Amino acid sequence: MTPSLSRRLAAALLAFGVAITPARAQLPSLGDGSEMSTAAERKLGERIARELYRDPDYIDDPVLVEYVQGIWQPLMAAARARGELTPELDERFAWQVLLGKDRSINAFALPGGWLGLHLGLVSVTATRDELASVLAHELSHVTQRHISRLVTNQNQQAPLMLAAMILGALAASKNSHAAAAIGTGAQALAAQQQLNFSRDMEREADRIGLGVMSAAGFEPQGFVAMFEKLQQAARLNDNGNYPYLRTHPMTSERAADMQSRQQLSGRGPLQPTLEHALAAGRARVISNPGVDALRAMVTEADAGSFAALPRVRQAGVLYAATFAAARLREPAVVARLQPRLDAATAGDAAAQRLARLLAAEIAMAQGDAARALRTIDTESRRRPELLLAAQAQVQTGRAADAAQRLQTWVATQPRDAAAWQQLSAAHAAQGQPLRAVRAEAEARVAQLDYTAALDRFKAAQELARKGGGDHIEASIVDTRAREVESLLREQALER
Repeated sequence: MTPSLSRRLAAALLAFGVAITPARAQLPSLGDGSEMSTAAERKLGERIARELYRDPDYIDDPVLVEYVQGIWQPLMAAARARGELTPELDERFAWQVLLGKDRSINAFALPGGWLGLHLGLVSVTATRDELASVLAHELSHVTQRHISRLVTNQNQQAPLMLAAMILGALAASKNSHAAAAIGTGAQALAAQQQLNFSRDMEREADRIGLGVMSAAGFEPQGFVAMFEKLQQAARLNDNGNYPYLRTHPMTSERAADMQSRQQLSGRGPLQPTLEHALAAGRARVISNPGVDALRAMVTEADAGSFAALPRVRQAGVLYAATFAAARLREPAVVARLQPRLDAATAGDAAAQRLARLLAAEIAMAQGDAARALRTIDTESRRRPELLLAAQAQVQTGRAADAAQRLQTWVATQPRDAAAWQQLSAAHAAQGQPLRAVRAEAEARVAQLDYTAALDRFKAAQELARKGGGDHIEASIVDTRAREVESLLREQALER
């Protein structure tokens, strides 16, 4: 976590009513003092999420977001079917997974159904089942109301504990000294230790998470495999790249319990897939943007030991190498690696699709939007193709086509900030400034930045007053401006 994010998170906690001064902690009243309400937890979660959206490490990579959602949604469905996710929590909480491009091995549950997942963790998983085990564990922390139960168990310490969890779970993601950015030094680290989920809660999240992932169709062995990786990391070192080990300490007891439960399930061994290998390779490139790291990935594809690797591993290496070469702006290397990637993914539809998306992305980066459009299925209703095609269509003079498809998308996905931003560009290219500004405002709403959204809505109202010409759009802008003003007033009352 960056120092700026630490300061913004601290400000968010202060705004919620958690004021920590050198003299004493000002403890706010949280409901009746026995349990944090779902409404209060949701509001706190939204405050934190607003800060995460603003952090430079936050990333909305359409390919990885879609891949993670392909795991997350079945877990959610299984939790509903098992009764772990009650209708009340399902309706009230956000249930959003935010990705961070940090290379540290970390994931965390936040109040109100928000989850954070670092790409560093994605990059070290060998199968989707391993990633599912982490998400199922964090999901279970939320469905079992562990945050609220911690508040109940230690009522007088609740605000300090919440602050410690939120800041401590995210701090030190860059290096072992990053926690100092919180501003309270050793005092904050001591507070963090008070809030690490109890052993009973960790075991409960393990047990319920295992049941949820199994019901969702994932292999229970994924839990065991992930535990083995984390235990090995704990034995070898903890150099700051494994903050997950601090907030979720691995114990031999937990690992043995998962091993025995997995054996009782009678399910088969893990089956690595080409699609996961490519997704992990993409996460590795995005979370390691340094030139030396990227060159190392390219070199790996040309190493003498490459031929001895299993096919799945070869595909992941080639994807990462091709993507890394594109980021290094080495078109000759890209041209040499892309045919090898195509050959490695031949016969696997999911992997071939990711390879085509990467090829289209590279074409866009090279300024060839027409080639990008020829590479992907422009009629696909899947988000990565939609956003990439819209960008290419705007650049090739087909902004009207992009706007039409994006408008249909945001009508059912109003919280998609990237789609709203693309729609704004499409409207601007068509000479429709009122619609473009309104779409910008909606993008800010989608990321919970209501102050910026209201500024854009007011700018749109000013355009309409000067003769924007679209009376229906002007009416929509007025309505949305009033709604956002109401949300801002609610925020003010929470302070």
